[in-house]
Amino acid sequence: MILSYNFLNGQESKGSDIKVVIKNLENNKGKVYIALHDSEATFLEDAIKGDTLKINNRSCEYTFKDVSPGVYAVSFYHDENDNDKMDTNFMGIPKEDYGCSNNATGSFGPPKWEDAKFEVTTKDITQTITL
Repeated sequence: MILSYNFLNGQESKGSDIKVVIKNLENNKGKVYIALHDSEATFLEDAIKGDTLKINNRSCEYTFKDVSPGVYAVSFYHDENDNDKMDTNFMGIPKEDYGCSNNATGSFGPPKWEDAKFEVTTKDITQTITL
């Protein structure tokens, strides 16, 4: 009985899952880069977790697994031409789709941490980002 108890406790998840659903991309070309951030200081710069996603029907989904309780934000960009970077025009304005958790958008600049952040507790979360 003790072995069963230890085995079950060893299988217990330590964090929550964050499911991200991205809808209404421009097209199915290229791929989506997604990132999870855990601080304002590194938001949109360095991610604690990330991945590359395939696009189906102008949408994609990804789940960040076993995320510890805390405050986070998600960002993504659609690398439509598959050149592994977000393309911008001569003024630095993105030419490819991008977005953040809470559907945060920026005025005269990128989205702000304050608008994109959300709290993870002990429950799984779904963030739907609609372009």
